[in-house]
Amino acid sequence: MRAFVQIDLDAIEHNIKQIKSQTSAAILAVVKADAYGHGLVPVAVRAIDSGATWLGTALLEEAIALREAGIKVPIIAWLTPPHDDFESALSLNIDLSVSSIQLFEEILDQARRSGIRPRLHFEVDSGMRRGGVLKGWETFVEFAVEHKDEYNLIGFWSHFARADEPSSEFNLMQENEFDRKLESLKVAGLTPEMVHLSNSAAILSNSSAHRSIVRLGIAMYGLSPDVKNMGDASLFNLRPAMTIRAQIHLIKDAKAGDAVGYGGAEVLTHDTKLGIIVMGYSDGLPRSTSNAAGVFFDGRKAPLVGRISMDQCVVDLGNNSLAEAGDYVTVMGGEGYSIDDWAAAAQTINYEIVTRIASRVPRIY
Repeated sequence: MRAFVQIDLDAIEHNIKQIKSQTSAAILAVVKADAYGHGLVPVAVRAIDSGATWLGTALLEEAIALREAGIKVPIIAWLTPPHDDFESALSLNIDLSVSSIQLFEEILDQARRSGIRPRLHFEVDSGMRRGGVLKGWETFVEFAVEHKDEYNLIGFWSHFARADEPSSEFNLMQENEFDRKLESLKVAGLTPEMVHLSNSAAILSNSSAHRSIVRLGIAMYGLSPDVKNMGDASLFNLRPAMTIRAQIHLIKDAKAGDAVGYGGAEVLTHDTKLGIIVMGYSDGLPRSTSNAAGVFFDGRKAPLVGRISMDQCVVDLGNNSLAEAGDYVTVMGGEGYSIDDWAAAAQTINYEIVTRIASRVPRIY
């Protein structure tokens, strides 16, 4: 196996139990994007076994895959565009998020054809200007009241834009706007069974936003929502679940002054041994990554040299390295370069690093 992703499901369990110890809210485990690259079904199963009582996906096809795997707990899919497979959603008892009258009408039309009462969550835009009802909230509520006998109102929800900036006043503004919209819904005679607002950042920093259920995403995988503003995951007693290992394909002696890789982007300043690692940007390693990232072998870090190629990259093993072709190195995790290190080197966030690891790299649990 030239490269593989090792997923520590015990770390997933530890992280969920850590969060459960800090909130009275129920836990919705967010497993969208193939469980942030960790594997949809294995993570979902362990999350439920660890105390999560809900699952959340962005795409309906992910929710359908969970049902097809035999998972019975409540599941919400919150990014369903018009003309999505609402027939399957209803037949599989999948909750749907609604943020427009157009979408509302489509789901109710399918419900009439199917004879199945849909389970809906109303999403309101409390300030992020992404998903949720914004202008026309009053009209939306009127429509919801008019058709209240045709659906079950399970949830009312929104999403923070700056929860990973705990000191930002924008968070309180969003929370207040959320509460105003919730109150107007109740005044109209519609009371949701559950209310959810908190993502991982709010779970860790804003207990007033926990409400009846919290949506546990990046923190479940043992990563901080924002290293710069909130510190790394260890501050919250969270354990990263992902480690990536790959083989050395070839080792060669190189001299000071040698240019390495496409475009000769880096020129060696010293004699060394170069290791060619069988993992590249088609596997999910960001091409933009600098030598602030690399691999770990035999107790030392070996930084990247030159540009990452499609299927391989080059690292500086050091002149005295005892590495041999066929040895495995740790690309991310363990004692070496962390996922956060790779994110910093690529000038991105840890979310992007874990979710971009390609499916051609096997997951080992």
